[in-house]
Amino acid sequence: MAEAAMAKSIEIPDCCYPTEPVLVRPSSSKPRHTLYLSNLDDQKFLRFSIKYLYVYKRSVGVEALTTSLSKVLVEYHPLAGRLRPVGEDGEKFQVDCNGEGALLAEAYVDLTAEEFLQGCGSPNRSWRKLLYRVEAQSFLDVPPLVVQVTHLSCGGMILCTAINHCLSDAIGTAQFLHAWALLTAKPDANLPVNAFHDRCILKPRVPPEIAFSHPEFSSPPAQDSHSGDLFQFLLSQPLVPVSLTFTPSQILHLKKQSVPSIKCTSFEVLASHVWRAWIKSLDPPASLRIKLLFSMNVRGRLKPELPGGYYGNGFVLACAETSVEELVTSNAHHGIKLVQEAKKSVTGEYVRSMIDLLEERRVKPDLSSSLVISSWTKLGLEELDFGGGRPLHMGPLASEIYCVFLPVTGDLHAFTMIMSVPHEIADRFQQYCRRGLDG
Repeated sequence: MAEAAMAKSIEIPDCCYPTEPVLVRPSSSKPRHTLYLSNLDDQKFLRFSIKYLYVYKRSVGVEALTTSLSKVLVEYHPLAGRLRPVGEDGEKFQVDCNGEGALLAEAYVDLTAEEFLQGCGSPNRSWRKLLYRVEAQSFLDVPPLVVQVTHLSCGGMILCTAINHCLSDAIGTAQFLHAWALLTAKPDANLPVNAFHDRCILKPRVPPEIAFSHPEFSSPPAQDSHSGDLFQFLLSQPLVPVSLTFTPSQILHLKKQSVPSIKCTSFEVLASHVWRAWIKSLDPPASLRIKLLFSMNVRGRLKPELPGGYYGNGFVLACAETSVEELVTSNAHHGIKLVQEAKKSVTGEYVRSMIDLLEERRVKPDLSSSLVISSWTKLGLEELDFGGGRPLHMGPLASEIYCVFLPVTGDLHAFTMIMSVPHEIADRFQQYCRRGLDG
């Protein structure tokens, strides 16, 4: 089955760039200022760009996209600025909102939308050609927003966007993309949501109050000689992408396998199911402590709540933890309950404690024996319409070692999972993922 998934990937031909990329500046300038980034924004593990890819049946003119981007960058002006280090050690970042501009590249490729769709199940390295590579000495020198519009030979287009994760999470990214699409399709429209950029509401307390243990950051017990081996094994092996779609009926069937029965969401049951399949396929020692880390929106959990339109990182990693033996020998109930308890533990006070912890120590999530899941569902990205219709496909530009849940075009209740796993376990992982899906 892994071979079938890999066979669905398509090699992208070289792109032709008729002109040099341009810097798109806000259409009206605001006074130059610096933007404080919260401790949730400039965590070290977020120093990368969220890269989305959309395939459209019809192209939208680059002139129209550029004009609307210039207009929307007035509201989302940090994306036209540049990250800068601050402080003596340079460990913390801020945004210099200087209007320097987002980078937009236009390209052409000898490929049809249908050809891409036939092989879009698994991204490969050649897909990176669909996003302009910025030659920069460091992460700080790359514009926070990079866009490539690639015209297809059939008259369609592929739109790729890279948005710096330090500036926003998936919710904020979707908020910006919907605003840009709206102003492209309807230039005179009013934006339904105003962006709220001030992150001072998430400043650490003085003095700090670290009231929780925060297992998402804590390392495994030193006495466990196998701790760290699992993730190191993943890093050392050739990885292949695995992509599976779970239909609503399959998700319902998974829920019914919980004994005793438990009320749960589709995310909760799928997160538990994929975590279990991943661990079973890796077959680590039974005594090893393992974690599931998953992104969780905390905008409504803080007191006061984050303002509407908050354009920053308003998520934390929730942490479920157990032993290999407990996870693989129990039925679905055990894993689902762990996910639910992890979600419940993320209170407003927990988030405040995490912010204070990050102020004292620049800790990173414990990835030694962890699976990380990020959900891109319920963001409406499968409906992103720039005036030429909704996308035929949306997904990540690359398959990563962490797991992503994606929406399925045309089915609000289905999920597509994509992640990269070691080549030698790809078959087993898919088999375990497919177990229990049908009656």
